[in-house]
Amino acid sequence: MIRRLLIANRGEIAVRIIKACREMAIDSVAVYSDADADAPHVAAADRAVAIGPAPAVESYLSIQRVLDAVRTSGADAVHPGYGFLSENAAFAGACEKAGVVFVGPPARAIARMGSKIEARRLAESAGVPVVPGETPDDQSDAGLRRAIDRVRLPVLVKASAGGGGKGMRVVRDAAEIADAVRAARREAAAAFGDGTLYVERLIDRPRHVEVQIFADSHGHTTHVFERECSVQRRHQKVIEESPSPALTPRLRARMTDAAVKAARAAEYTNAGTVEFLLDGTGDDARFYFLEMNTRLQVEHGVTEAVAGVDLVHAQILVASGEPVPWSEGALVQRGHAIEARVYAEDPAHGFLPQAGRLLLYREPRIPGIRIDAGVVEGGSVTVHYDPMLAKVIALAETRALAIERLAAALRAYPILGIRTNIPFLLRILEHPRFQAGQIDTGFLDREGAALAEIAEPEPPAFVRDAIAAAAGHQSPATRYQPQSGGHQASVDPWTSLAAWGR
Repeated sequence: MIRRLLIANRGEIAVRIIKACREMAIDSVAVYSDADADAPHVAAADRAVAIGPAPAVESYLSIQRVLDAVRTSGADAVHPGYGFLSENAAFAGACEKAGVVFVGPPARAIARMGSKIEARRLAESAGVPVVPGETPDDQSDAGLRRAIDRVRLPVLVKASAGGGGKGMRVVRDAAEIADAVRAARREAAAAFGDGTLYVERLIDRPRHVEVQIFADSHGHTTHVFERECSVQRRHQKVIEESPSPALTPRLRARMTDAAVKAARAAEYTNAGTVEFLLDGTGDDARFYFLEMNTRLQVEHGVTEAVAGVDLVHAQILVASGEPVPWSEGALVQRGHAIEARVYAEDPAHGFLPQAGRLLLYREPRIPGIRIDAGVVEGGSVTVHYDPMLAKVIALAETRALAIERLAAALRAYPILGIRTNIPFLLRILEHPRFQAGQIDTGFLDREGAALAEIAEPEPPAFVRDAIAAAAGHQSPATRYQPQSGGHQASVDPWTSLAAWGR
């Protein structure tokens, strides 16, 4: 069994893993950059090791510095969380070479599924449906144009390495091909160091449905149902839920079976997610393999809520050589769970990331609500890392009740000092199409601009009192100030400190 676990990450996922270590009587080791010396994950861990300056490339993304921290702390295992080095095959391989347990899949599986081209080939070999497309051997502009002609417009030109929408361009007209190919190649090379592209048929208005899989070294590969992740902004998930409102029992069985086949083809172990595009509705709807994420997902709490399992506990057990702690037939989906990601950003001004001190930060305490957060009141949000503050997960007997419960929690979540996307999230939850489950990956592309136009809310009395006190004793937190006619817009305490829930 793992004795001392180093968490090679920060923020809410580091706090989440540290809590699991405490429950399992495992020593936890945090790592931190100069910018995170006073961060909650550092205080929560049993011990902490500094790993470098604020820029992630010099700290959280440095394999050598993380491994130095492993040796310094005496850790016998590393959990990468998500983001940073979590899907880096070289890091997993370096841990294996150093004799340190990597809480995740083996390096070879990460490498196989980290390449969209190789992942697609593996999925096809396992009989899993893939979106029509091809990766041309000739990667010149002319070679990619010929591939697009064979696949037929409309298409997506996509980077082979990486994800998150980087290196991806939609092409609907032949006149757009040259610019799209050059832009996708340039962006892919800058983001991932690899300009290889592949061409895929564009599925208009698909849903994004993913399947949580889990495998161990004893030959067991199983699934833990699905998550609906169609509410996305620029290919980044905003709201996730389970069960998917689009899946029938027969369709669920087909998709989960396909996910398990893909995982087995990759010789996978530990937690992973197989992502699909869903085209149509009903038992016979078509779905296509999109990619596999070889790590724990941000939205794993949604699955934990409806399936009654602890995925982080299971990750640690499987990494220690034990079997998956449940059998596939033993799990059922109970109720409905919805998660919203709370970000430090200003939707009304282009979702500009925010930075500053959290003058007021109070998490709602409501039955059926789980908060996974990486910040505390009085702490600072920096410009160096992802601006996600927390995830709010609601569990209820039905989807409608889960939506109501999540909305109630967000309304009871005062945050002062920076703007947040909470009013934007509430607008999504209140939208008739969302409430009817009639969503697809283009939902926010069509509706997002209107939803981001948010009126200033009237704060509750206790928040008005906090604003008045803060205005007298604190400097305004760093935030975007709109310009008008060359002069800064007029500022009052409410504007300076940002609206409650913003």
